[in-house]
Amino acid sequence: MSVGRQPAATDAEGRATQEADPRAFPKATGKQLLQAVFGLALAAAVLVFGLPWFGQTTWTEIGTHLDRLGWVNGLELFGLVVLGLWLYTFTLTGSLPGLGHVKALIVNVSGSAAGNLLPGGGAAGVAATYLMLRSWGFARAAISTSVIVSGVWNVVARMAMPLLGVALLSSTDALPKGVRRGAFTGGIVGLVIIAVFVAILISPHKTERFGAWVHRRFGGRVSAWREQRGKSRVDLRHVLVDQRRRLATVTATGWFPMTVGVVGFLGVYFLLFWRTMEVVGVDLSLGKLFAAYAVGRLLTAVGVTPGGLGITEAGTLAVMVAWGADKPAAAAGVLVFAIFTHLLEVPLGAMGWLAWFVMPKVPLTPDGAPGARA
Repeated sequence: MSVGRQPAATDAEGRATQEADPRAFPKATGKQLLQAVFGLALAAAVLVFGLPWFGQTTWTEIGTHLDRLGWVNGLELFGLVVLGLWLYTFTLTGSLPGLGHVKALIVNVSGSAAGNLLPGGGAAGVAATYLMLRSWGFARAAISTSVIVSGVWNVVARMAMPLLGVALLSSTDALPKGVRRGAFTGGIVGLVIIAVFVAILISPHKTERFGAWVHRRFGGRVSAWREQRGKSRVDLRHVLVDQRRRLATVTATGWFPMTVGVVGFLGVYFLLFWRTMEVVGVDLSLGKLFAAYAVGRLLTAVGVTPGGLGITEAGTLAVMVAWGADKPAAAAGVLVFAIFTHLLEVPLGAMGWLAWFVMPKVPLTPDGAPGARA
């Protein structure tokens, strides 16, 4: 699959359609702002009241461990954050041919910031990604393929990590049953996702049959919805077959850099987690720290709060306390880790949005669609 520049956005029959100006800065609605405020308030409440409760400690005791974090350690942790974010650009460039690492970094931090401000913010992150990539002239189909493939790589990696943590701790009785059950569930879900994804890639015939069924079942309603908005009818079978072809091509050419990006990102962030715990005084084995980290990465998918903030820290803290970690130190550790991996992404994302805003965009044709550019 090659990523091309489009002379205009077109519908299924080739007619030009209107598209939002890709140079326009997105504006938040009142509902989105309310969701952001509510989600962040809930996350703050979980952190303020939940950490002492789950850690069976007080903020005074937690503060004594936070004092261990000096500016030298802070710079080290910040450097690991930047390294992890840079490594993840390989996943984005591998899933979208033609995308450079600098633009991938901008998309990554900007999308993460959007996702970290809204409950269930994955959709906001995808919208930000789409907006930026369209403004640089990437085709809509290529962007959707990139979102799907990189999403599968992320989900499978996060599902597999708790299973690996269980394997590392298989010789100890200290593993809580809930963690073991969740790890096996995550591993099974990951295997199912891989099986479905591979089946789609290797069987064009099955994809076409599935697409025909989807079109018979939902095509009429989707086409009616499009016609109400002045767009043409759509053949869902053709859409799915074309998407399968794109997925197969991108996976065949980009699987290695995408794997390097996801594994490198998660690996560096585990190093960040380990160094954070070491700085604040948590004394646990490397295997238990990895299992706790894996549980936390899995909980980031919980959409009750932005990016699972608060929920992730409470779950990780509960696991470490069950394993005998120093309670105030563990609470301080998960808080510092949240600051560097979640809250820090908001100002980094703001810098990304600013960089995108001042960068050149694809010229516009009179109908408002991206103009042709080699």
